Amino acid sequence: MSDAPVGLEPTTDRVLTVPNLISLLRLALVPVFFVLLLLDETWADMTALVILFISGFTDWLDGYLARKWNQITRLGQLLDPIADRLYIAATIIAFAIREIIPWWLVAILVGRDLIMAVLIALLRRKGYGPPEVHFLGKVATFDLLYAFPLLLIGEAFEGWVGTLGLITGWAFAIWGTGLYVWSGILYATQIVRVLGSPAPAPAKSP
Repeated sequence: MSDAPVGLEPTTDRVLTVPNLISLLRLALVPVFFVLLLLDETWADMTALVILFISGFTDWLDGYLARKWNQITRLGQLLDPIADRLYIAATIIAFAIREIIPWWLVAILVGRDLIMAVLIALLRRKGYGPPEVHFLGKVATFDLLYAFPLLLIGEAFEGWVGTLGLITGWAFAIWGTGLYVWSGILYATQIVRVLGSPAPAPAKSP
């Protein structure tokens, strides 16, 4: 999972920073990644794997550079989890279309994110920001982002390489899905508790 400094205070108001440009590159590659998966060709799967590995590396790199160069921004904190979610969404939809994973698994993962989106929107309406990223949520995303390339390897290769990819990929997918749902329950419980409390008082003008 990402090392992006989600829980840290922004250190600059700049928008065009190197970490933000890296995050935008990750986002720009999402539709390319999705189309490659849908082609269902070995060369396309290998190219999609390369993009996924690049995404994973830049996911770590943008957070590292943001901290090292004091370039933590609100935009960067927003782009990083969005990129993760889009890669997960693109992968599971393409995999379901290709019948690599069942549609009920897609429904669980997408349903969890939709519920979280509604709860966070309610949280913002009450004057609160989104909850800080939980360690369990990071582990869940980490598992899923490892599961997908392994499953893709299992589909692209025959013999022991493909078998090993499928076994380890499904192991990560099952654990990741379970943790993803559990972290969603923890987030939802936290948000519902906050929604039941009085709204924060508006800041007074000096």
